[in-house]
Amino acid sequence: MTAVTLDYLIIGAGPAGLQLAALLEADGRRDYLVLEGADSPGAFFATFPRHRQLISINKPHTGSDDPELNLRLDWNSLLSDDPTLRFTGYTERYFPHADVMVRYLADFAAKTGARVRYGARVTSVGRVDGVFEARTAGETFRARRLVVATGVSKPYEPPIPGLELAERYADMPVDPRDYLDQRVLIIGKGNSAFETAENLMETTTLIHVAGPSSVRMAWRTHYVGHLRAVNNNFLDTYQLKSANAILDGDVRRIERDGTGFTVTFSFSRADEVVKELRYDRVLACTGFAFDASIFDDTCRPALAVRDRFPAQTAAWESVDVPGLYFAGTLSQERDFKRSTNGFIHGFRYAVRALHKILERRYGDTPWPAEKLDATPKSIADAVVARVNRTSALWQQFGVLADVVTVAGPDARYHEEVPVDYFAEEGLRTPDHDYGHAFVVTLEYGPDHDQVDPFDITVNRVAQDVVGQAHDAAYLHPVVRHHRDGRVMATHHLAENLENRWDRPDVHVTPLVAFVDRCLSGVEG
Repeated sequence: MTAVTLDYLIIGAGPAGLQLAALLEADGRRDYLVLEGADSPGAFFATFPRHRQLISINKPHTGSDDPELNLRLDWNSLLSDDPTLRFTGYTERYFPHADVMVRYLADFAAKTGARVRYGARVTSVGRVDGVFEARTAGETFRARRLVVATGVSKPYEPPIPGLELAERYADMPVDPRDYLDQRVLIIGKGNSAFETAENLMETTTLIHVAGPSSVRMAWRTHYVGHLRAVNNNFLDTYQLKSANAILDGDVRRIERDGTGFTVTFSFSRADEVVKELRYDRVLACTGFAFDASIFDDTCRPALAVRDRFPAQTAAWESVDVPGLYFAGTLSQERDFKRSTNGFIHGFRYAVRALHKILERRYGDTPWPAEKLDATPKSIADAVVARVNRTSALWQQFGVLADVVTVAGPDARYHEEVPVDYFAEEGLRTPDHDYGHAFVVTLEYGPDHDQVDPFDITVNRVAQDVVGQAHDAAYLHPVVRHHRDGRVMATHHLAENLENRWDRPDVHVTPLVAFVDRCLSGVEG
């Protein structure tokens, strides 16, 4: 057993674990360690996605040399000051091959000096006298705080009788010739299901994609985990009557039938019609869930979202195990299907915010802030400058915020604060007991997922309409005035086609007037 008790033990050397390690390393911290069961970082991407094309965009050619702005179109890079650690330098493919991610993460780990122990698969975690103990096959590691960044590492299995007869996405054959002239049922309606259907369309007799919910398109919901256009060719083959189909309803039972399977299916919108359908293969593409089996009774975290994720506070800490934190795709429990914590381009910023939270809690380090003159013009100019280039608020819409606090003549600008964390804990320090706070987010409209994004009668993105800014469906800045823990007033900056919110008459002057009214006590 190691004699040293670390400050931080991180489980998992995927993107989130490496991101946190790099931040700790850059901070000069040496009291941490990452445990990784595989022999190299990013082992998930050596297998997934099964058909090897990432759906996270990669755009090297943006027309801009601003590295912050370019991260809006780079969904794969981790955060680093080293320009050689931009994923865009590894490939020009818009949807890269997964092997490139494996190579990139290995380089990131090496160049940042992340302290990783490879081949150290954690078999159990307990807590003794307030200290976490993570056990591998040969060692026990102790730490005051534990950060789990293992991702969703086990298949999510809906309660379907006979599901054990289905082939799982994780280990099904991916060679289309293996399905030649076969009738295939794919259970699930996410990107893994449609990625699979896309791969098999040329060789199968027919494919049915089934699930209880209707297909939701990412271009409409703005949740990138919903069906992406790169995987939606299958929809054509259904709507144009080309043998394939999408079934809305419940798989009630799967039974073996000779060399194939009989599947009992209850249709959702057909007067509860129940049919028995026959297939040669059944594939389960039902997603993944958090594996909590390594935790013993001393520190087993509560679960949420149909037990798929650990339940978390606004600081990404377990709701019932103090000192146990989560990073990476596990952190999406806080914004499930509403924002981007399930994906690298979202959780890289959440990890950076988590690092600041940990330093604030355990290192007495205030949230970093720039001082401003507490005038409406100075505050408005700082907000406008940030919303026009920030990648964090752009990617983590509605989840992360910049916060301007005002105490008399002293104003301070804090970047990338989790909205819920600020609401619960604030940003007060002994020398800055502020009375006003302006919380700045980028957000879609409240009913944006109900609006057809291609309908010109409701899409005013190019119009810069000041009086209708609050009605905007497209992404735009929102500034909320807080006082005494309450939201007192809200201001929307008008939509803009180029995502530039700096027109004096349309954006800047109305914002200055709003801040002035708030600071003067004239809300509205």
